[in-house]
Amino acid sequence: LTSREAREAFELEREDAGLRARYGATPFGQGCLVARRLVEAGVSLVTVNWERDDAYWDTHKNNFVDLKTKLLPNFDQGCSTLLDDLHDRGLLDETLVVCLGEFGRTPKINAAAGRDHWAACNSVVLFGAGLPGGLVYGASDRSAAYPTRDPVTPEALAATIYHLLGVDPHATLYDALHRPMPLVTSDPIAALV
Repeated sequence: LTSREAREAFELEREDAGLRARYGATPFGQGCLVARRLVEAGVSLVTVNWERDDAYWDTHKNNFVDLKTKLLPNFDQGCSTLLDDLHDRGLLDETLVVCLGEFGRTPKINAAAGRDHWAACNSVVLFGAGLPGGLVYGASDRSAAYPTRDPVTPEALAATIYHLLGVDPHATLYDALHRPMPLVTSDPIAALV
């Protein structure tokens, strides 16, 4: 992070104005552009958080209006441009892009036209790192309340991500007292690796 290349990755004025516009003039879009620039500069782990303005994915009210007007357009523009840009630069096969939240949303709409927290079922999208495009793994019931096919635990997702990043998910870590702790207590999802 202290290299000249990594520091320069934050200097978005060095980027082509047309490409900056393709990412979107939003904090998320420009964050995706910084992410691509950091990957290109050799930074091995980059996190892009959602923009912290009036558009939150925690849609307890106005779910449908907020998705259509505030959330999905910015996400679609920033994320799709990031994927295209990584692909065009030959970086997508060696870069894993993970899009996820910490839980799903209730299958039933509440009185405020919103969806509340729901831990039983949610979606994760993985791109790049040699994964085949268009693969769908797992399924939910009709109301997206519970998994019905190939449920994935958080541990299995973590093991899969580590594997795709070239980290042995069965590695052992040691704490300050030299006690062994497994990195992950699951195997990667075989259908994805």
